[in-house]
Amino acid sequence: MEIAIVGDFRNSKTQLAIADSIEHSNRHLGVNTKYRWIDTTTLDTDCYAEILQNTNGIWSATGCPFKSMNGSLNAIRYARENQIPHIGTCSGFQHTIIEYARNVLGYQNAQHAEYTNNADNLFIDLMACSLKGTRGKVDIMEHTAASKIYGTSNIEVDYYCSYGINEAYRPLILSGDLIVSGMDVNRTIRMMELNNHPFFIITAFVPQMDSSFDNPNPLITEYIRKVNKIL
Repeated sequence: MEIAIVGDFRNSKTQLAIADSIEHSNRHLGVNTKYRWIDTTTLDTDCYAEILQNTNGIWSATGCPFKSMNGSLNAIRYARENQIPHIGTCSGFQHTIIEYARNVLGYQNAQHAEYTNNADNLFIDLMACSLKGTRGKVDIMEHTAASKIYGTSNIEVDYYCSYGINEAYRPLILSGDLIVSGMDVNRTIRMMELNNHPFFIITAFVPQMDSSFDNPNPLITEYIRKVNKIL
């Protein structure tokens, strides 16, 4: 089995931790999930499905802005439409919101503030206070896939982001099958999941930073389980 890690930057600690966390969960589950990085520019083509067709899972990585927003959105769309296990962390969270707004909600010009000065349909905006380098608690919502995965009502997480959901668009984002999995103490959305999908979970935080061989991250381990189709 192989995961496509979609992103352009591979030298920060959050990006290096992706590969490490996959290996932690591999050993825990007794599997050998492989992975390959794919630049967003590679997927900025009408043939993106052919590039991803043998992929068993997609990880929308940290590291924003991407060289090609369109390439990153194509990967997310492929995972969503083809029932491919998908996890999006930090930048992956933000871009999944844009993909969903454009291709599910019908807002073809949904925007991300890091790419434009246009304030129209700005689904992802600069936070009033950056979370980069902070740690905080996230309350896990009951009766969600996340609650089954974590088995607890709250977790502590690390953040490396400065952008998040524009609260003006929150009701619209929640009008479909994308639901809230976790919120912080201010009731700001920090984790979401897609109903009617084998595994489609996005986090504003970076779960790979909370993983080790002794304690693999439960969210990533469940993702690897789904990639390998382990019941």
